[in-house]
Amino acid sequence: MEQLYNYLPRELVTFILVTLFSLLIGLSQRRISLKREGEITLFGTDRTFTFIGILGYLLYILDPVELRLFMGGGAVLGILLGLNYYVKQSQFHVFGVTTIIIALITYCMAPIVITQPSWFYIMIIVTVLLLTELKHTFTELAQRMKNDEMITLAKFLAISGIILPMLPNENLIPNINLTPYSIWLATVVVSGISYLSYLLKRYVFQESGVLVSGIIGGLYSSTATISVLARKSRKAPEQEAGEYVAAMLLAVSMMFLRFMVLILIFSWSTFLTIYPFLLIMAFSTATVGWVIHSRQQRLHDQSAEPEDDDSSNPLEFKVALIFAILFVIFTILTHYTLVYAGTGGLNLLSFVSGFSDITPFILNLLQNSGSVAVLTIAACSMQAIISNIMINMCYALFFSGRGSKLRPWILRGFGTVIGINLLVLIVFYLL
Repeated sequence: MEQLYNYLPRELVTFILVTLFSLLIGLSQRRISLKREGEITLFGTDRTFTFIGILGYLLYILDPVELRLFMGGGAVLGILLGLNYYVKQSQFHVFGVTTIIIALITYCMAPIVITQPSWFYIMIIVTVLLLTELKHTFTELAQRMKNDEMITLAKFLAISGIILPMLPNENLIPNINLTPYSIWLATVVVSGISYLSYLLKRYVFQESGVLVSGIIGGLYSSTATISVLARKSRKAPEQEAGEYVAAMLLAVSMMFLRFMVLILIFSWSTFLTIYPFLLIMAFSTATVGWVIHSRQQRLHDQSAEPEDDDSSNPLEFKVALIFAILFVIFTILTHYTLVYAGTGGLNLLSFVSGFSDITPFILNLLQNSGSVAVLTIAACSMQAIISNIMINMCYALFFSGRGSKLRPWILRGFGTVIGINLLVLIVFYLL
């Protein structure tokens, strides 16, 4: 926008921008007001808001230093808006001050365009238009919220913005890189990713099918998602058995992407080493899942049913406490394994960690990248992931029940994925 000043008078460009922005806001108000309230209660729409913006521009440029004209015009406009609100409230019982606030923002558009960079006033216009148009969306979102949803959000803001900066960054145990700050930082990052997937599952893909549930659930916890899908598969018809296994494998593929994000956050050097192999693993796992989805016989006359919300809140205190405890345990185990057993012991520990949540183990390796070689971290991370996939296969077999129709699909699907991932790990070692 600033480049236009080199070819056109500054006053002309500013006047056109203020008029255009005011008109856009007025058009938005006309559409919303006509739909919901009717012409009888309107303060003004397209032309009124355009004239408000022009009035603010004129009064501002006539006295740009003292701003007495601009402030006086704002006071008169405020009185008129207040009288209009009083009439609407007393005679028509229409409440709400959104239109009044938007009118005042429109009046202030001129000094904003004149004094601020283009990205700033365009951001204001976009924000006003979006918030105006999304009223019904916000209403539906509020109706779908749980009673404690805002408390959950407050918890996340507290643990990330209040508690984390206050924690000391000094080692709790001599010679072991374990500080209260590093423990809580890992907890905050993992909780943030889990909380995002929780919100997507609950508010964006709430009525999704089995496949989408597997994809979104894999961002939160592949183990929990596979266990839930396996339990639900007991009531599913035989024709949908492959659908559940495909969803489980898609959850596993999303687990690779989740760890790629965590590795990128905590260790750039490790990310550059491992990301091609994790991408291959994720793509091959998703491909196997999609092949199973394509081959299984589906019921064409049955629509997808919404999944029950079985996932626990990722910001529950006990979840964060368990993660922090596991992080401390794996930090101590990793340190003494390196001291007494070397790299070989660390490789063994990576496979053993697959029997529990592998996220604390991998994050601990990433935060100790200064004392452990990058190749070792990458290898141990992939080994832990493959070990965890084997455990997830056992969970799927167990929770689906004895004699389940899913067993052949689980053995073929997970067996193929494990074989491919082991092959990728061998290639990593050879390179």
